[in-house]
Amino acid sequence: MALRLKRRRELSTLRTEESRARWRSTVITVCCVLVILATLIVGLYFTVKMVNSKFFFCSGSLRFISIEKACDGKANCAGGEDEIKCVSKLRTNDTYPVRLMGDRLVLQVFNNEGGWRTVCADNWRTKHTRLACQQLGYTVSPRSARVPVRSLLFSPQDAFATVSKNSTHSDIQSFLSVSDRCFSGSVVSVSCSDCGEVVGEDRIVGGLDTAVEHWPWQVSLQWNHQHVCGGALLSKYWVISAAHCFTGRTRELSRWTVVLGQTEVVGSRGVSVETIVVHNNYSSLSNDFDIAMLKLTWPVTVGDSILPVCLPPHQLSMKEMLVVTGWGLLKEKGELPSVLQKASVPLIDRSECSKPSVYGSAITPRMLCAGFLKGNIDACQGDSGGPLVYLSSRWQLMGIVSWGVGCAREGKPGVYTDVSQLLNWIYTVMERQP
Repeated sequence: MALRLKRRRELSTLRTEESRARWRSTVITVCCVLVILATLIVGLYFTVKMVNSKFFFCSGSLRFISIEKACDGKANCAGGEDEIKCVSKLRTNDTYPVRLMGDRLVLQVFNNEGGWRTVCADNWRTKHTRLACQQLGYTVSPRSARVPVRSLLFSPQDAFATVSKNSTHSDIQSFLSVSDRCFSGSVVSVSCSDCGEVVGEDRIVGGLDTAVEHWPWQVSLQWNHQHVCGGALLSKYWVISAAHCFTGRTRELSRWTVVLGQTEVVGSRGVSVETIVVHNNYSSLSNDFDIAMLKLTWPVTVGDSILPVCLPPHQLSMKEMLVVTGWGLLKEKGELPSVLQKASVPLIDRSECSKPSVYGSAITPRMLCAGFLKGNIDACQGDSGGPLVYLSSRWQLMGIVSWGVGCAREGKPGVYTDVSQLLNWIYTVMERQP
């Protein structure tokens, strides 16, 4: 009897060990399968990523072409789909007929016979404010105020435009008539967007860590999900940057995304791009007309970390320091920062920057210089296209990081695209791409 019980216990123990062995074998098998699947998925992901970086897929003919052939001006896919969504160019020699003037943002319209006319506040209504702002490319929070003529820093010289008729047209000029008097003694000041308002702070070498909430218009332009250039948000749809960011890389739009509202841009998801327009006069040799506009595929939601910057008015007088921000190199041939950087830089007079010992004749009317002639603080590679801003009543975009000799070198300050000289082009782009 005792022998029989012993054998039963031995058989039970044997069965338990066999069960455990089978369970361990199953677990090991499942783990091996999961590891193999994970390896295959990761391998497939990087394979697709590599293929996408090297080739363009022609969906119509189910074949790949070299990425360099996309947007090269020749139809390499059957049906020419590789030439449909590409960076485009725009040149305009016309005077954009609406502008804001001076620190008070006084509204002026252009009349073919009388030139620029300051808009008188007589009979001015909310609908006129809305129309003027729509022509300037904005639809959010249009506001107007009256400004006494005697308080203006510039003189209208009896060149006014007054609301004197109704119109079915969608441009503000159709409501206005030329006048040599403004009976109310006040002119119209217009604010077209909730832009440049930040609570907090008043390519960067010698800069400081900062947060995007202090500079919520700052964006990262990414090609194949890698940071390439900076940019600035102008409205819910539009971003402004530098033309040179789109040379030497594919001009095919699907490669580009815009990351907004992030202090750190590594691994951040971006918004796709519907249109990229560069100035037709841009020259990679002279860096002149170094400006580009990007239209997002859907409007962004503004908030604490995403907010447009204001475009500058004509004839803004700058007195204080400007601020440049970006994720560029911390020093020439150095490393990239992990967070957004900022640096305060003074405007350098054009006569100083155009001296032979600095940049000479390379400085054109579409450029401005900012920084320190002694060096140490400057924008650098990776900051290109980013904003140079100035605080007046609000933060206004004065420059776009363009070029320079090295980074923070003595006697070689940063050169920026002068936004105020290209407002006609900016407004035209926004009007033609509603």
